[in-house]
Amino acid sequence: MAEDCLFCKIVAGEIPADVVAESDVAIAFRDVSPQAPVHVLVIPRDHYANVAEVAAAGDVDVAGLFRLAAEVAATEGIADEGYRLVANTGANAHQTVFHCHVHVIGGRPMGWPPG
Repeated sequence: MAEDCLFCKIVAGEIPADVVAESDVAIAFRDVSPQAPVHVLVIPRDHYANVAEVAAAGDVDVAGLFRLAAEVAATEGIADEGYRLVANTGANAHQTVFHCHVHVIGGRPMGWPPG
């Protein structure tokens, strides 16, 4: 756990979150500033600053993150109509919390390219 990390504190139960799903490797909770009717964050339980750190770690169950994201899409009722997975990496990509996370966004039509 990174001492100052908001998401690590959520994983540890020190900060409340609206948890919608959990697994051994990840936890999913509603975004506090939703950008769509469904906006859930899926994060690894262990601290990695971004997607690049997860990829470099090698022993991380990356598939477990995506399995939980798919489970969230199914339970939130957006799996059949479609949803977007977004992982911002770095400040220029608008990553604001430096604990790797994947946004599961859906429940409305999405444009491309994203704004």
